[in-house]
Amino acid sequence: MSGPARQLRGRAARLGRLLPPAGARSAARTPFVLLVVVLLGGGLISLLLLNSALNEGSFKLSELRRQTTELTDEQQALQHDVDGLSAPDALSRRATELGMVPGGSPLFLNPDGTVKGVPAAGAAQPAPALSPEMVQGAAVTAPATETPAPNAQPVPAPTPSGTPPRATAPAAPPAPAPAKTSPTPGR
Repeated sequence: MSGPARQLRGRAARLGRLLPPAGARSAARTPFVLLVVVLLGGGLISLLLLNSALNEGSFKLSELRRQTTELTDEQQALQHDVDGLSAPDALSRRATELGMVPGGSPLFLNPDGTVKGVPAAGAAQPAPALSPEMVQGAAVTAPATETPAPNAQPVPAPTPSGTPPRATAPAAPPAPAPAKTSPTPGR
């Protein structure tokens, strides 16, 4: 072998002296490899946890959207009912069922105290028979076994037309008798 091969060996030998021995190189790589493995494992675990948290949030979101849809449908149905009951013809029909009559022409009170307008009575119509739904808080008759209170007024029975009877003024309670005074001794 001639000069260049020897020279290469010389250069390689000099470079070999600068580098640490082979056993020291593998010992220096071990912490680096462990660090890379730990970082990759931690990254995978955190990615798995993040993915499962996102899936859980997605399930909650779909459940809340379903509930929102149901509640919106219910709200729209209730609004439809309110609109139907507050329509002018429905209000008029309900007022007639309750025995109300249309009012006459309105009157206005001027600032000076005079009345503007001509009073007119409402058109009286015969009162319709009340249905059980319209009567709320109707008088309940007491069973026959109970004794009435000493000052209780009898409850009149309903009339055959279904309208409640007119109330009468209650009778005045009897006046208390004057107390007897006894003469005091010694006077």
